[in-house]
Amino acid sequence: MRGLKLGLRIDVDTFRGTKLGVPGLCDVLKKHGVKGTFFFSVGPDNMGRHLWRLLRPAFLLKMLRSNASSLYGWDILLRGAFFPGPVIGEKLAAQIKRAAEEGHEIGLHAWDHHAWQAKIATMDDDAVFRHLENGFKLLEKICGQAPTCSAAPGWKCNDAALLQKERFPFQYNSDCRGSSVFMPVVAGQRLKQPQVPVTLPTYDEIIGCGGITNETYNDHILSLIQPDRLNVLTIHAEVEGIVCRGLFDDFLAKAVQRGIEVVPTAALLGEATALPGDAVVPRTLPGREGWIAFQASHV
Repeated sequence: MRGLKLGLRIDVDTFRGTKLGVPGLCDVLKKHGVKGTFFFSVGPDNMGRHLWRLLRPAFLLKMLRSNASSLYGWDILLRGAFFPGPVIGEKLAAQIKRAAEEGHEIGLHAWDHHAWQAKIATMDDDAVFRHLENGFKLLEKICGQAPTCSAAPGWKCNDAALLQKERFPFQYNSDCRGSSVFMPVVAGQRLKQPQVPVTLPTYDEIIGCGGITNETYNDHILSLIQPDRLNVLTIHAEVEGIVCRGLFDDFLAKAVQRGIEVVPTAALLGEATALPGDAVVPRTLPGREGWIAFQASHV
């Protein structure tokens, strides 16, 4: 399996994930000599406003299966639920800047993660642009350079969002699940920013399903990484950077033993002009509540 590459996408959704998870992940990545792509949420942390989703059976089941209160912490689950949450990028700029200074690729995840995830389906073009612009400008100010890429929160992406992202200098985006790098096509128009879809399941999607436990999780994910195909894994600063940091440390050690090179997602880009065109469409995924964006040709 020598020469096999695994793209590492690191989503940072919350204040706690930025404060505690990012430094923890930087330490683990440095230990193994690995670089990844950090996608930062930099605006207000209002993730506690997701609590109303507990009324939905699929979301409640996921929270119970993953033992969310222990996994994420009550400060995440309640942050911004009753009052506006803190602006992450203003209070935790040092943690974000550290990831950039240590050579990791820096991308925009969100301005307000909750607002995007909950409202993207109904946001008009101006609202989508303002959301992206607010996050882009603050992340650029913190790091001293523009973010090179973006990744939609919760894989919530549609044609309107794809078109607005074209107004920013992103080299590529990672907004959907799929099986190959492609150029998105909207209303017959081939866009200019490639998509690098996520191909592997996340921790919260599969833990507790089919007998998968913390003891078997790493081996299961490693078994899904195959040659001659795109391999992209998403981890979360709130999970692998805090409670499951030791689990991720073990994952990287096992990956190295198997000859897997863990790289930033940009390293998986091919020649953009040669990439096939494909649409981004909404579908459901076991382990996740509601719709998420998929590469249309993905089976």
